[in-house]
Amino acid sequence: MTTNDVEHLKPGEGCYAFFLNAQGRILGDVNILCFDDHLLLDTEPETRQKLFEHLDRYIIADDVTIEDVTGSIATIAVEGPTAASVLQNAGAPIPDLQNSWVRWDARTVARINSTGSEGFFIFGPAAEKQVLINALAIPAATAEEARIVRIEHGRPRYGEEITERNLVQETGQLHAVHFNKGCYLGQEIVERVRSIAKIHRELRRVELDTPEPGQMEIMSSAVSPATGKTVALAYVKIERSKS
Repeated sequence: MTTNDVEHLKPGEGCYAFFLNAQGRILGDVNILCFDDHLLLDTEPETRQKLFEHLDRYIIADDVTIEDVTGSIATIAVEGPTAASVLQNAGAPIPDLQNSWVRWDARTVARINSTGSEGFFIFGPAAEKQVLINALAIPAATAEEARIVRIEHGRPRYGEEITERNLVQETGQLHAVHFNKGCYLGQEIVERVRSIAKIHRELRRVELDTPEPGQMEIMSSAVSPATGKTVALAYVKIERSKS
């Protein structure tokens, strides 16, 4: 069902993955955490219903139940250079490896980020969300502030820089793909591109002066407070992205 190796995950581990259609185009992305008796899939709000219906459509013979727990679980992201210190000061344990997770009482702390900076997601009961925010004792970032940091770090977001138009290799997010796993929907296209075909463009972080006409498709941009320069995520023609 996904591009990454979920079958061999052990409790406490996780991975980042894409869901594809039969044409190899990206339907959405997910952070997957493995528990003893279930998998937790974290995805963008805009793709929640689409991926739920996609799973429900293609899971036929497997003995599995799909449940949308959006309303009962709150997700809080703590990101930035001092993220680990903030969690430790609040009494939270710190998972060691990327995409791994640890228990924190009734909560789950995962080493996941949305901006490309050092960071963690905390999954916990929705009723305790405000209590946890108060305990962390840090200011909340606005959506625009988080977006600027994400673009500064070159971290794409599904729905903005990655859409159903894109092939996996165009995004540059190859950590979402396990090339030696078993068959999955869209794998034939992914393998064909890897072994035979060539992509003509690639998503890159660029600093903008005056882009040459026709050389790139800018998907998002922001002025970096750190440098004062305009940075962008853009699909750049492959001959330019290698130069």
